[in-house]
Amino acid sequence: MSPTLQLVLALGIIIFVAKSMGYVSVRLGQPAVLGELLAGLVLGPTMLNLFQPPIFSDKHLTEVIFELGDLGVIFLMFIAGLEVDLKAMIQAGRVSTLTGVLGVFAPIALAIPIGIIFGLSLSEGIFIGIILAATSVSISAQTLMELNVLRSRVGISLLGAAVFDDILVVLGLSAFTALVLAETPGGLERIIVVLTRMALFLFLASALGWLVLPRASRRITNLPISQGLIAFTIVVILLYGWAAEELGGMAGITGAFLAGLLFARSSVKERIESGIVSLAYGLFVPIFFINVGLTANLRELWGNAFWLFVAMTGVAVLGKVIGAGSGALLGGLNRQEALQLGIGMMSRGEVGLIVASVGVAQGLIDEVIFSAVVGVVIITTLLTPPLLRASFSKTPSPARESGVEVRPAAKGETE
Repeated sequence: MSPTLQLVLALGIIIFVAKSMGYVSVRLGQPAVLGELLAGLVLGPTMLNLFQPPIFSDKHLTEVIFELGDLGVIFLMFIAGLEVDLKAMIQAGRVSTLTGVLGVFAPIALAIPIGIIFGLSLSEGIFIGIILAATSVSISAQTLMELNVLRSRVGISLLGAAVFDDILVVLGLSAFTALVLAETPGGLERIIVVLTRMALFLFLASALGWLVLPRASRRITNLPISQGLIAFTIVVILLYGWAAEELGGMAGITGAFLAGLLFARSSVKERIESGIVSLAYGLFVPIFFINVGLTANLRELWGNAFWLFVAMTGVAVLGKVIGAGSGALLGGLNRQEALQLGIGMMSRGEVGLIVASVGVAQGLIDEVIFSAVVGVVIITTLLTPPLLRASFSKTPSPARESGVEVRPAAKGETE
């Protein structure tokens, strides 16, 4: 069988299994991402090891699938930026800011001693903290909607904090990888060079996007080009991703995320969102989640690695309950609301997996740690809904309505 036909067959299997498992997951009250992640584990070395049969003999097949999955990461982060509701975030204000910031720093602070205990380097401990700082609130938002409290103080603060969380994690990833992997001489000079490159990229890319992208989008919409707007958007996403890494010394996903933020203010945002979401969640994103399972091997978690997984799960849970909960208290919420907000921030998902994938690709963490991260994502996703329901069962009535319209999650997360 030719390499092309092997790729065609592999992609057919991957997309079918991913979407089928995603459907089952949604029917069971879980986010589609959990089903797609489990599908990857079923097809990967944890269970079936899809690419072991002789029919898949092309030695480059796994590389091609990995690269297609990387494109899924780029599109996923663009959609995340596009979905950011800056108005709701600003209105949430102090609570969201403190919750998001402390919810990021607490897991990092807890992960460093855990890394030392398990004999990891300081950089590995910090990077594990960055991974575990990422939050996915889609499942929490769905649970809050079912409880009719999504528009309460806790619900609004949760969504606003998630925005700060994503931005800080993405920027933290870029800063950390730039400093660790920088080729310039060490010391203060290296740090200044790296931060200067990042600042220049962010300023120029933001200025270009703010002044040019919305106008260009409107004009291209009126040109007689088949799917011209979507094609233009894809070009911008890819160029921003390339420029972020090559010119800014940052992770490519930062550029895609920034492009999403800039396109979010365009008058044709809905058309862009519809086209990119269809492309991403129809093809590239399922490949990414399956590829996570193909890369991870949960069998490696037995033995000494099992206790690392347990410790990382503890950091993931306590880091958000303590960190995000403390931010909520400082922001003016009561103890019950702070606990609810901390639990709501506990679930991990796409961003954490993306950060972990970047770490593996750049040699910042090994396959065992990556497999533990996948396990943490699964456990926290399963734990969050029942714990969140239990925390609200003691509340006599829904928290005060805020009157702010919000979107609960990125579209692809609940499809």
